Amino acid sequence: MIYLAIGIFIVTLIFVIWQPRGLSIGWSAMGGAILALLFGVDSLHNVWSVTKIVWDATLTFVAIIIISTILDKIGFFEWAALKMAHAAKGDGRRVFLYVILLGALVSAFFANDGAALILTPIVLEKVHLLKFDMKRMIPFIMASGFIADTTSLPLMVSNLVNIVSAGYFRIGFLNYAVHMIVPDLFSLGISIVVLYGFFHKDIPKTYNPANLPAPKDAIVHGGLFRASWWILGILMVGYMLTELLHIPVSFVAGTIAIVFLILGQRTKVIRSWSVIRDAPWAIVVFSIGMYVVVYGLRNVGLTANLGHALQTSTHGGLYVGTLATGFVAAILSSIMNNMPTVMFDALSIHAAHVTSAMHQMMVYANVVGCDLGPKITPIGSLATLLWLHVLRKRGITITWGRYFKTGILLTIPTLFVTLSGLYLWVTLIG
Repeated sequence: MIYLAIGIFIVTLIFVIWQPRGLSIGWSAMGGAILALLFGVDSLHNVWSVTKIVWDATLTFVAIIIISTILDKIGFFEWAALKMAHAAKGDGRRVFLYVILLGALVSAFFANDGAALILTPIVLEKVHLLKFDMKRMIPFIMASGFIADTTSLPLMVSNLVNIVSAGYFRIGFLNYAVHMIVPDLFSLGISIVVLYGFFHKDIPKTYNPANLPAPKDAIVHGGLFRASWWILGILMVGYMLTELLHIPVSFVAGTIAIVFLILGQRTKVIRSWSVIRDAPWAIVVFSIGMYVVVYGLRNVGLTANLGHALQTSTHGGLYVGTLATGFVAAILSSIMNNMPTVMFDALSIHAAHVTSAMHQMMVYANVVGCDLGPKITPIGSLATLLWLHVLRKRGITITWGRYFKTGILLTIPTLFVTLSGLYLWVTLIG
C-alpha cells in the first residue's frame, strides 16, 4: 500500500507540473484524489477533513487574486512602478532596489502569485521603455521573480502556503503577523544583498527617466483609484478583526472583492463576470484533491516517519530544530512543489512529540521553508511557474539550468538568514 500511495502522489505531481495540453491543475489533483479513493489509499472521511482545512484558505486566495486583477486594470500597480522609477532619478542601482521593494509590497498584500502574474509584465514594460538590452534586463526580471516568493512571509494572505498552514494550526491573522513580519524583514534584507551581489555588474548605473510616462498617465479611472486606497485600508482592518471576532478571512477578502467588482462594473472599468470567470477557481479543486493525495501518504505512515526525523533533530536544541525543519521543507518544496509539501510537513509536525515552544517554531519554520525553498527549482511553486509562463509569452526564456544555478546560489543564504531571524525573533517574543 505504501508504494501505491507514493505512486499515486508522484503521478499526480507530474501532471500538475507538466500540465499536458493545458490540463488544469485542478483536474490533475482531482484525478489523483479519485485514484486514492478507488484504491483504498484514502477515504471519503478524509475528503471532508481536507475540505474543512482548505476551504477558507483557497477562497481567500481567489478573492485576493480578483482584487489584484481589478487594481491592475485601474492602473494601480503601474502607477506605483512609475512612481518608483521616477523617484530613482536616473540611478539604475536605486531603481533596482525600488523594484525589489515594490515586489515585496505587492507580494505581502496581494500574494506571491499576484506579484508574479501582475508585477512581472509591468517591470518588463518599464525596462523596455528605458531601452535596456537583455543583459541589463535580466537582473530586473530575476529580481521580480525571486522576491515574489522570498518576501511572501509577513501576512497570512501573502502566500497560499501561509493561509493553509495558519488554517491547519488555527493561527489567527494578528498572531501570525506578529511572528512573521520581522522574519520577512530578514528575508527582504538578505534578498537585496544576494540579488545585488549576484547581478551588480549587469545593473545599469544610469538611465533616462524622460523615457517613462508620468505616473498619473497610468491611472485608468481617477475616482476608483482614489477609492481603492480607502477600500484597501478597510480590508486591512477587516483582516485584523478576523482573529478577534472569529470571522473567516475569506469572508473579509470576499466582501472587498465583491465591492471592487461592483464599483468596477459601475465605472465600466472592468467586466465583472469576465474577472470572476478568469479567477483561479481551479486552485480550490487543486487544494482539495492534492491534499487528499497527501493524506494518503499520511495513512501509510510517511508523515509519521518524517515527524520522527524532525523530532530527532530537536535534540540539538531549538535553533537546530528550526534550521532542520526549514531546510527539509525547502528541499521537499523544490522537489515536489510547496503546496503538497506544506500539508505533508504540517501532518508530520502534528505527529512529532515535541515541546510547545519547539512545535510553534517548527510550524513557522515550515512556512519559511515552503515559501523560500521553491526558488531553488523552476517547479517549486505555482508563482514561479506563472512567472516563467509570463516570460515565455513575452519571448523571454529562462532555461532550467540557468534557473537552477541562480536559484540555489540565491536561495540557500536567504533561507539560512531568514530561519535564523525567525529563531531570534520568536525566542525574543515567545
